[in-house]
Amino acid sequence: QVQLVESGGGLVQAGGSLRLSCAASGRTISKYRMGWFRQAPGKVREFVATITWSDSTLYYADSVKGRFTISRDNAKNTVYLQMNSLRPEDTAVYYCAVYVGGSYYVTSGYDYWGQGTQVTVSS
Repeated sequence: QVQLVESGGGLVQAGGSLRLSCAASGRTISKYRMGWFRQAPGKVREFVATITWSDSTLYYADSVKGRFTISRDNAKNTVYLQMNSLRPEDTAVYYCAVYVGGSYYVTSGYDYWGQGTQVTVSS
């Protein structure tokens, strides 16, 4: 069983940056594809980005492409999400998860969710 803990969220002004971390314990995640999702109040959880274990394939939601960068440090068992040029519409709770199969872009393709970290972007 793997446990994921997200951190790095906070309150930032529009145009600012944050770096989220997702630290894994209980099992190495170095051979797994990982993903970031987010959920705004009253909305469904939506895909943000995903990364293979080797960093060779990255996918992003159109809404964050060019602003967010997903990366990983397998030695630290940690996945990151660098968020630049933040907008008020990026406000949400951000979650990381382990890809287990199926589509990369939906929550059903992932398991072992963390508790999430709140990101609030003020205008």
